[in-house]
Amino acid sequence: MTVRELIVLGTASQVPTRQRNHNGYLLRWDGEGFLFDPGDGSQRQLLRSGAAASDITRICITHFHGDHCLGVPGIVQRLSLDRVPHTVHAHFPRSGAHFFERLRYASAFYDAADVKEEPVAEDGLVAEGKFGRLEAYRLDHGIDSFGYRLVEPDGHRMLPDKLKEHGIHGPQVRALQQDGVFNGVRLEDVSEPRKGQRFAFVMDTRLCDNVYELADQADLLVIESTYLARDTKLAGDHGHLTAQQAARVARDCRVRKLVLTHFSQRYENPAEFHAEAAVEFDGEIVIARDLDRVPVPKRATGR
Repeated sequence: MTVRELIVLGTASQVPTRQRNHNGYLLRWDGEGFLFDPGDGSQRQLLRSGAAASDITRICITHFHGDHCLGVPGIVQRLSLDRVPHTVHAHFPRSGAHFFERLRYASAFYDAADVKEEPVAEDGLVAEGKFGRLEAYRLDHGIDSFGYRLVEPDGHRMLPDKLKEHGIHGPQVRALQQDGVFNGVRLEDVSEPRKGQRFAFVMDTRLCDNVYELADQADLLVIESTYLARDTKLAGDHGHLTAQQAARVARDCRVRKLVLTHFSQRYENPAEFHAEAAVEFDGEIVIARDLDRVPVPKRATGR
């Protein structure tokens, strides 16, 4: 059974609080595990969430401020300790490669994991596989920072009644999917278009064109909302978004489910973020909490 869900490891910006760990997000996408921005304490949060280091197949770092990367040493060492057998790909801004090297080898340990460094230097494709396309786009935060987008290719949804009508069954279905035709029956005769799903991850940034590029038609958008609208100037000065701005992005980009996170320690009441966002966006809003599991929305008809 395939699983598509976001496991929230932490939701704090800059410094952890009693209620919020540093950033950290594990996207489980079928057989893949994308670990985004593991901040300090991510190894323990992973354990508390019920996930394992072996679930991680890719590490994606948006930028090298501590709350987005200080968990890398623990995660990398845990990959080795658990003898994770598969290659784990690591993506991060190329200009910060020296930071990643220092984090990866922060202390003495038996390095048994296959961690393949694949730095990001420009907008566009980062990796491609059965999961679809992993893309990165530069953001506006004062230091090099990239957001990530996962795009599943469009496909077809098989129609059981049509398959039965044309006598297609068992291994014949796979042959039809692969070749587009079987015994004169075309794929479009027994299926309907199925739009691929999209996941977007947008951290520390001011509003810019690439925020909208990343969020465009996302089924699940995870986006920072460090500040509330009453502190909009402060947000801009520090290269961040407000909940109001994030919600407007979700509205304008036709996002299906919005996950707000990366909250400043100055705010104690999460309900304020929901109230502010709900004025702008009438879709589903999740105010992320540590150890939440947020399912990717089921496919909508016509998507």
